[in-house]
Amino acid sequence: MDPLELFERGTEWTAGKVAGTTDKLDWTTPCDQWDVRDVLNHMIDTQQYFAASGRGEEAAPLSPTPPPLIGDDPEAAYDASRRETSRVFREPGVIERTGPALGIAFCDSLIHGWDVARATGQDDAMPDELAAAAFSMLDGQLTDDRRGNAFAPATDVADSASAQEKLLAYTGRKA
Repeated sequence: MDPLELFERGTEWTAGKVAGTTDKLDWTTPCDQWDVRDVLNHMIDTQQYFAASGRGEEAAPLSPTPPPLIGDDPEAAYDASRRETSRVFREPGVIERTGPALGIAFCDSLIHGWDVARATGQDDAMPDELAAAAFSMLDGQLTDDRRGNAFAPATDVADSASAQEKLLAYTGRKA
């Protein structure tokens, strides 16, 4: 799959999870110290960052404390941010100029979609091909110095684990 298709399919799956958060914004998530509201704000902030980078603008680095971006309608705010990112990356030459940026945006959204689904009691099973694509993009990329505060240490899983289980374990989540 091409990066734009992965991004669009992954963010569409995640949008379905965002829709189920309206009355659960204060619930805790698998992301240390972030509730559902914080994760949603982070996802929108991340999409805005990648859209700005894709447009060639100076984008401020992402903050460990996400700014309040979801407003009164988290679903609409997330949808607008993902659609804008998609629009920017559809422009000729943007994907080539920005290298792995759209793949990183895809992985971030998919993984945080799982965080939101898990936190709010929704079905958290990712489509297999999306989980496999995200894992293949990230596998071997998160060295200890690159994990920083964003990722917990990887956990071990069996060789027979699903792509989703491998992805979650690699990004420090416990399924």
